[in-house]
Amino acid sequence: MKPGNFSKFVTIATLVFFYLPILVVVIFSFNSSKSPEWTGFSLKWYVQLFTSTRYLHIWRTFFNSILVGTTASLTAVVIGTFGAIAMYLGSPRFKKLMWTTTYIPFVIPDIIIGVSLLIFFVTIRLQLSLFTVYIAHVTFSIPYTMMIILTRLQDFDKTIIEAAYDLGATKSVVLRKIIVPIAMPGIVAAFFMAFTLSIDDFVITFFVAGPNATTLPLQIFSMIRFGISPVINAISSLLLLGTIFISFLLRRYVRYII
Repeated sequence: MKPGNFSKFVTIATLVFFYLPILVVVIFSFNSSKSPEWTGFSLKWYVQLFTSTRYLHIWRTFFNSILVGTTASLTAVVIGTFGAIAMYLGSPRFKKLMWTTTYIPFVIPDIIIGVSLLIFFVTIRLQLSLFTVYIAHVTFSIPYTMMIILTRLQDFDKTIIEAAYDLGATKSVVLRKIIVPIAMPGIVAAFFMAFTLSIDDFVITFFVAGPNATTLPLQIFSMIRFGISPVINAISSLLLLGTIFISFLLRRYVRYII
């Protein structure tokens, strides 16, 4: 087999390995039976998901995930934006120190972060709740937002800032009128990245969530322990559809603004 054909084969096989399980989940969300065998097409699991009172708890956990994801992503983007600007405008020594410090969370296992945050919350006697989940999600989202925004700023010519200062612009004007607009595609991309990480997180949330602070991944995990329900397939398919839609909007936005 030629090297080029072998590379294509490996790529296609890898993509099939990654996406086939997702396709199976989507297909069986339309299965008319609870059994793992296909028995016919039906929308009844989607109808039950939206109409049955048995699944109200799923929607409560879904809105918990949306609330935490939105607020944590906004906070992480604000902190990450200022951090990226500081790294971009800072000295090489400061940039190297910040880069090393920011990179460390990427290589630390999630379970270590979850346990350490749990110990921290217990030490300061902070009751586990949605607020502790929010703090945890902000914590692990900041490095991602900072790196994405910094990548956008690295293509920006600093002489424009110097020219603005020469023309009498203040630091706040330079920040609002030059730096933030230039970094905006990176800021938007960083927000959606943080939101995706937040709404999808299970390991860290498992350690820091209180009894009344269940998010959707925790709820799905607790339901799977008693067997895989087609309703889980249905809500997973809806989440997948929402993720694809957000990715499409983000791509259109970035292409438009660039």
